[in-house]
Amino acid sequence: MSRYCRNREGRVYFFTVVTDRRRPLLTSDLGRRSLREAISETRLSLPFDITAIVLLPDHLHTIWELPVGDADYSNRWRLIKTRFTKLWRQHGGVVTQRSESRHKRGEHGVWQRRFFEHTCRDERDLKRCLDYVHVNPLKHGLVDRVQDWQWSSFHRYVAAGEYPINWGSANEWYGDEFRHFE
Repeated sequence: MSRYCRNREGRVYFFTVVTDRRRPLLTSDLGRRSLREAISETRLSLPFDITAIVLLPDHLHTIWELPVGDADYSNRWRLIKTRFTKLWRQHGGVVTQRSESRHKRGEHGVWQRRFFEHTCRDERDLKRCLDYVHVNPLKHGLVDRVQDWQWSSFHRYVAAGEYPINWGSANEWYGDEFRHFE
């Protein structure tokens, strides 16, 4: 059996979480509502701050800051995925046919089992992760300008003066600088 080594040192983490078979669930009304509620409910018992987030149809990227001495992001993701799936199914969301393995584990074919995690090592690394989160809709060809993607914390950062509104356009962006997350 595979053993996944997760970094438990640090407080700020970048994540990529993907739907099962890359189904486009997350930007639907039900998907956004289910995710918002699952995150809110999880944060009540296991707090964390969302530094940045972007929802794409089939995956999300987010940066979290966890409380000092608490690096249990795996349990938080387990709870968020479980709660999302429950809400998704309760309100009519369709799940894919489950493999025998998923059936044995009680999984419902909504999320990929694993997630990608990267510990932000310093301010420069955090900035690179923030840029990656915010440029992602452009990278995937969903918009020609980052400002046009509505399901992103980019707009909060513009309001705070961290990015100019015209940051990130198809004419200016060069995708190679973010290759290390692929």
